[in-house]
Amino acid sequence: MNISTRQRDIIDILRRDSFASIEALADHFAVTPQTVRRDVNMLSDANLVRRRHGGVEYAGEPGMNLSYDSRQVTNIAAKHAISLHVANLIPDGASILIGIGSTLELVALNLVDHRHLTVITNNLNAAMALGNNPGNRIVIPGGTLRLPDRDVISPDAEAMFNNYKVDYGLFGVGGIEPDGTLTDFDHREVSLRQAIAGNCRNSILVADKSKFGRPAPAKGGHITDPDIVVVDSIPDGPFAPLFDRQDVRSRLHIAKSEVLK
Repeated sequence: MNISTRQRDIIDILRRDSFASIEALADHFAVTPQTVRRDVNMLSDANLVRRRHGGVEYAGEPGMNLSYDSRQVTNIAAKHAISLHVANLIPDGASILIGIGSTLELVALNLVDHRHLTVITNNLNAAMALGNNPGNRIVIPGGTLRLPDRDVISPDAEAMFNNYKVDYGLFGVGGIEPDGTLTDFDHREVSLRQAIAGNCRNSILVADKSKFGRPAPAKGGHITDPDIVVVDSIPDGPFAPLFDRQDVRSRLHIAKSEVLK
């Protein structure tokens, strides 16, 4: 395949930013959205990028997640809105299981001023953030730290979650299929997520718009399983039938903030 200069620049932008909307790319190159879509279609056919609802993402290695540093800056405004919304649902004195992911690190940062939390987590980023409040009790598992994510994915972490019954369980996912199936990039991540959901009185799934339609190979659970699903927007297209369901809409919290307006 012969790649044009603009197409190569699109790949470089997506490699840096992970995701971009068609409109943003059109503005950047001062061309029409139709021109960008033609470029994206060619790159997608070559498996260099992946078309996503609302835009396009860097394909990277098939079946592999983006790096943690990339995820920290992808859809950052949406993740801030979601994390603040979740933090506002948690009262002082609560006990919480917190899973892995960049959005949950932001939730932890927004929980720092809460008083007397008991936090059980395999997410070292979340543990360190909440450890800045000496009134909190933080429980973490033993084992090998997974880098650069700075989390522990192990049977010990799963056993730790299964040893508690808490007020709130917070977790994310790698992707969500149009039928509502929840997916992750590693079967161990699925097991840990399900351990969190099974050992709390109120389960909360966080999912920004980049998760809808994102391919991840390990499946487990459904979007109707959590008590609350916090998103930044309702996806349309192939997801419209899913979000027309009452058992989905009844769980839905749409996070909004000034930065998203």
